[in-house]
Amino acid sequence: MRIGIGIDTGGTCTDAVAYDFDTRTVLASGKALTTREDLTIGIGEALDNLPAETIKAAELISLSTTLATNACVENKGSRAKLVIYGLNETYMQRISGDTNFELKGDNVRCFDTHGSADGMIVDEPDWETVFPTLTEWLSDADALAAAEMYSMNNGAPNEKRTREFIESELAIPFVSANELSSQVNVLERGATALLNARLLPIVQEFVAAVLADFSARDCNAPIMIVRSDGSLMSANLSLARPVETILSGPAASVLAGRDFTERENYIIIDMGGTTTDVSVVVDSQPVMAHDGILIGGWQTHVKGVFVDTFALGGDSNIRLVDDKLTLMQRRVMPICVAAERWPEVKSLLNKLITSKRRSHFPLHEFFYLVREPADRSRYSNDELALIDALKRGPIILDQVTDEVGVDLYNLKSERLEQEGVVMRCGLTPTDFMHIKGDYNGYDAEASELAVRCVLHNLWIPYSPEASLALADHAYSLVQGRMYENLVRIIIGQQFGRKFSKLDAQTEFLIQNQWQNRDSDAADLFNYKFSTKATLVGIGAPTHVFLPEVARALGTDYIEPEHAEVANAIGALKADIRATVRIDVSKIVSWNSGIYYVVHTPTGAHRYDDLEEALEAARAASIIAAQLEARARGALGELAVQTSVGTNAAMSKDGPQVALSYAAESVVTVRFGD
Repeated sequence: MRIGIGIDTGGTCTDAVAYDFDTRTVLASGKALTTREDLTIGIGEALDNLPAETIKAAELISLSTTLATNACVENKGSRAKLVIYGLNETYMQRISGDTNFELKGDNVRCFDTHGSADGMIVDEPDWETVFPTLTEWLSDADALAAAEMYSMNNGAPNEKRTREFIESELAIPFVSANELSSQVNVLERGATALLNARLLPIVQEFVAAVLADFSARDCNAPIMIVRSDGSLMSANLSLARPVETILSGPAASVLAGRDFTERENYIIIDMGGTTTDVSVVVDSQPVMAHDGILIGGWQTHVKGVFVDTFALGGDSNIRLVDDKLTLMQRRVMPICVAAERWPEVKSLLNKLITSKRRSHFPLHEFFYLVREPADRSRYSNDELALIDALKRGPIILDQVTDEVGVDLYNLKSERLEQEGVVMRCGLTPTDFMHIKGDYNGYDAEASELAVRCVLHNLWIPYSPEASLALADHAYSLVQGRMYENLVRIIIGQQFGRKFSKLDAQTEFLIQNQWQNRDSDAADLFNYKFSTKATLVGIGAPTHVFLPEVARALGTDYIEPEHAEVANAIGALKADIRATVRIDVSKIVSWNSGIYYVVHTPTGAHRYDDLEEALEAARAASIIAAQLEARARGALGELAVQTSVGTNAAMSKDGPQVALSYAAESVVTVRFGD
């Protein structure tokens, strides 16, 4: 029996499975709350559901996670900065780098250099001027990323020189864009590197927690993490490349989905606590993201399966906005979960109800302290006052002024929430599921008390019927958000770039169709959005919300066996797959005639003979692919598949003309065979 342990850590729950590779069966599974203040607790509780001897006998530990995905969607992460070589500030302003690439304000510095596009001419700035500037600028930064114009062709000498300085003088983490992407657009490479730097502590904490737990259980199996493209990399490599895990969980769900249905066309909907991840399978093949993953406003060069991630989950905040029940983007801890952890939550809610106080602030919500910041000097006095007050326990918004000494109108908690120092507790779909009886894992009475506060603010007398009516409204908001996004995704898949972003009129038609899905009125204009693709629901809440959405779309819905731990199963279906491409440029010069430039990771190399250039590219691609596979955790002898291709165009007279060439090598290592 060959055993693998799969773990999926999401924003709300951590799942674990023990899997028999020989019989392809789940031996045991476990689920626990993800404890963000200490991930080892949630991971340990999930693993406690698996037999100890099974864990000890495991030959592979494979992880998937949505922690990095959630951080992108919620705009969380460390304070990272980016330096770009080859551009100037004027150009950045002209192309709106702040809005188009999330490269904002003082977080980005440019140093103009003048290297050549073919990589043969390398230009470096005056380092004696640059390094003192960087030292002062990085005084409040947790990490630095660097991107260089033409680094895909010249070996990134400025990025390498900056790394040497940062590691020797400042001792903060450094991220080189060249190691993450070889694409042309330096701004997108820079955005990818900056995002990677922001995510470093999130994945580092996750990996450290897993390593500690398995070490304590006397399990020494190799630990791997699912990348965004559905392949594996070692846990150690993920510490340097956390951005490659941003769609780890959804990629694992695609791998698991192949075991759940024999349909050729299906849509996988993975609804967790923070986000809903949607991937599409057409003709039994997962759709891939062509231009790199776009998530939370970040356009990256991370290659992966197509996954559309939007902020909708069991822990999405639901509150009143302008006296209307509104589904928010931000995740909060459900009131029912908070009451299990802090019993005083219910007494504070009862006190608020007795006071009969009304406000446009969500007075029934709570703050609690996730962690104390290491450097208090980086926070304002009001922020520190909130942190210190929360050391005594959670505080309801109704008492913030008394407990913290800061008026609600002046309370600035956004930065603390973004950096994961402070967390909110509030009403969520999970609370309303408790009220309707669709889920009973936590304290339903606390959810009911919070609903009473909302009804009071709406001037609606409390009754069980009023509470259920509000819950039905909340369900419809969740289902409507799901429907609108699925229609958007389906239209985008059908028509491509023409509908890469929906206009207001199309959005109105989608929303109107959902609101009138059961109407029989004979309108002048009738329309209906539908799909023949089956909806496959993964994640605990999907069985509650997805059937109505499937009905509105005129299609079938499947709830697979083990759907609640599907990503943990999918993590064990992945393999190591390293692909490296080495480009060869054909240069036509008036002075030198025709020659060829091979762009390797060490720099650009010129050859006058095409066959010599292609052989050099082939050899470089083999070495680079083997090195990448080793870095991702491959052991033993590695088989390499190599091909050489030509990029050609039609000439004016008809025959094709070769413009460039490329050698590509692929190393694949399978664990489940």
